[in-house]
Amino acid sequence: MVMEATGSHTENGSAVEDIIVCRDVHKWFGNFHALRGVSMTVRRGEKIVILGPSGSGKSTFIRCINRLEEHQQGEIVVDGIAMTNDLHNIDTIRSEVGMVFQSFNLFPHLTVLQNITLAPLKVRKLSQADAEGIANQLLERVGIPEQAHKYPLELSGGQQQRVAIARALAMRPRVMLFDEPTSALDPEMIKEVLDIMVDLARSGMTMLVVTHEIGFAREVADRMVMFDEGVIVEQGTPTEFLENPKSDRAKAFLAQIL
Repeated sequence: MVMEATGSHTENGSAVEDIIVCRDVHKWFGNFHALRGVSMTVRRGEKIVILGPSGSGKSTFIRCINRLEEHQQGEIVVDGIAMTNDLHNIDTIRSEVGMVFQSFNLFPHLTVLQNITLAPLKVRKLSQADAEGIANQLLERVGIPEQAHKYPLELSGGQQQRVAIARALAMRPRVMLFDEPTSALDPEMIKEVLDIMVDLARSGMTMLVVTHEIGFAREVADRMVMFDEGVIVEQGTPTEFLENPKSDRAKAFLAQIL
């Protein structure tokens, strides 16, 4: 069963603005059909947890939203801008969409402060003082202001991921994408990263999070969306999805992870 993941389009009787609209998105890697007609709308401020088995297309999908992967068919529109081969559109969307990866992707030869200020200096054209001011505020927000002048390899995995979140937030994004942000962390470090993400969710940020952290999903998700074999097989509120899954595929998957 293929489903379109959609949220409510009315709120207090008025239309709700969709910040991400994906229609019939297809992606191939050679002969492998990774995304098979995925359609999803995301409302401004909505928090969506995406889950599914390995190879189901969930990470590929969010990577298509900021053109880390190129979709070959269908339409992706982010904050009114169509994702096409137009480099200006791609750059504009990337400047508005922050992304946090499971492997941190920090520059090892730059300090924490330099990692966070690099994009605001180069892309936003901020002054050094303004960029460093924002970076220091964000390091306070993620709880590691004392690490500003250290290098990534001097930090724990949890600290590196908090730096990666601060780096993404430094661009003042309108959407945050998280691709299994805790999967590379030791168990004791997971909570410190999830706590930052919960705080970010409560601040009103639009978030798409690929994760199997069910506690996080219960706490902050507006919707849970399950991918399997390149399609959306089920979606609903955390309560609906976790306590009353409708599809056999979702029931089988949840039996493995709960």
